[in-house]
Amino acid sequence: MILAAQAAESELRRTVLANGLTVLSEYMPGVRSVALGTWVRAASLHESPEKMGVSHMLEHMVFKGTPTRGAKELALALEVLGGSLDAYTAREHTSYQAKVLDEHLPQAADVLADLLFRPVLRASDLALERKVVLEEISTVEDTPDDLVFELHNAQLWGAHPYGYSILGTRETVSALEQSDLRALHSRAYHPEQIVVAAAGNVQHDTLLDTLESTGWAEIPRGGLPALRSPAPIVQAPGAMHFERDTAQTHIVIGTMAFAHNDPRRYAMSMIGMLFGGGMSSRLFQRVREELGLAYSVYSFQSFHEDTGMHGVYVGTTPETARAAVDVINDEMEKLASNGLSEEDMTAGKSQLKGQITLSLESPTSRMYRAAGVELYGEPYRTLDEVLALVDAIDTETVAAICKTYYAPGRQTLVSLGPKAAS
Repeated sequence: MILAAQAAESELRRTVLANGLTVLSEYMPGVRSVALGTWVRAASLHESPEKMGVSHMLEHMVFKGTPTRGAKELALALEVLGGSLDAYTAREHTSYQAKVLDEHLPQAADVLADLLFRPVLRASDLALERKVVLEEISTVEDTPDDLVFELHNAQLWGAHPYGYSILGTRETVSALEQSDLRALHSRAYHPEQIVVAAAGNVQHDTLLDTLESTGWAEIPRGGLPALRSPAPIVQAPGAMHFERDTAQTHIVIGTMAFAHNDPRRYAMSMIGMLFGGGMSSRLFQRVREELGLAYSVYSFQSFHEDTGMHGVYVGTTPETARAAVDVINDEMEKLASNGLSEEDMTAGKSQLKGQITLSLESPTSRMYRAAGVELYGEPYRTLDEVLALVDAIDTETVAAICKTYYAPGRQTLVSLGPKAAS
């Protein structure tokens, strides 16, 4: 059954089953729960413009029923045990996850196998779920601080799938048919295109036995190559305003960064944290505390398999939108020109190490970390090794990142509201 056995790392175990399913786990003594997740390598990054949103629609549709469970039975299967079942569609993968008590791991594995491999995908359910997704799109359209990120993605990435809406558009969602869902499921939902990761009170051998007893090892290979996507192409920097009758002007300023497995990621995370990651950050202190220009202002980052992005969000009254952008650009220019001081470096490392350590105290966080080893090709590192990498961040690397990625002239600005911010 097993083709590849334990990974070299002491805390993470990895096995590839004979059918190509990759299984990773990390045992956490002292907890009573297990987080079990699956990642299918099919998402918005692999869609054509005409089928935009099909991955997200399929994620919804698998919950409508299987040959042995209806939609309500699927919802109740883990909830009656005090557990949870959830899913999301991202850029590069679609994920289905459960969190349960350790004694209920077999039930979680069984439900997830049913969802992934045996959805009925009825046309009648699609007609109903289409309305639900259209309402979801309406929710984003009515939430300007969400919509502005969608608009910024489209402006930053242009026609590349990174610029697509994960939900799709009203036009593409309305045009999706049952055959589209079945074609995607048949093409991508196979063991060799799925990663399973678990963390919590579960030994690796127990997890493997559970997957085998719930039928995972019997699912045949699909025999098809992994889905591919075009290389990202970032657009030229610029500014775009979208007119909307809102109380605030919502603004996103950002640019392309680097991939998840880039060794500079920890330095970028530290810079972003100090720049706009909390109440003590430069942006919060100047934009909100000193000048009173906004209630919400923060930096953000996302790292993908082959690229990434970082930026700043601010929501402000239309009359002060220009001033808010000027202040943010001024702070970016300072960072690009001066980097971080030794005092900032020391404080930033301490803060980042604390955040990383606290984040890894939950099984769910450890599950995500385990999955990331496989999804992004990043070597698994113990907590001590990660903290050592943070300690090793040097001023030269920080200065180069600041100069390259925080220069105001490199940024793409998108504003949404009654008055342009540029």
